[in-house]
Amino acid sequence: MQPTISIEDTTIWISHVKDAKLKQRLDQMEENDTIHLVADGVVGRWVKMRRGRDGRPTRGIRPDGEMKSIWNEWFRQRKGDRIIVHEVRLADDYLREGSVLFSEWESPEDEEAFRDL
Repeated sequence: MQPTISIEDTTIWISHVKDAKLKQRLDQMEENDTIHLVADGVVGRWVKMRRGRDGRPTRGIRPDGEMKSIWNEWFRQRKGDRIIVHEVRLADDYLREGSVLFSEWESPEDEEAFRDL
């Protein structure tokens, strides 16, 4: 079964996410962290919302960049529609995570030895 969500707001509220794995992933994000989601076949960037004025976490993500225009248009035209939504990892994200995994390779000595390669 594909994970779906209903278009109900200009944001996605984590409480509306039915897929347990995606819900957990979104809850673990810090404010302003980004995630790429495929929503109804469209890949877009989403940002974890900032904490509220009272300091409590806001349990939602908002569309960012071009996804904001797309999502807002869908909200106007397709409110209530259920769409398939799941996380996707872009190559840039994968490589950025890999560089953290191999931080021991980022020493001044390694830079000196391998900078011309």
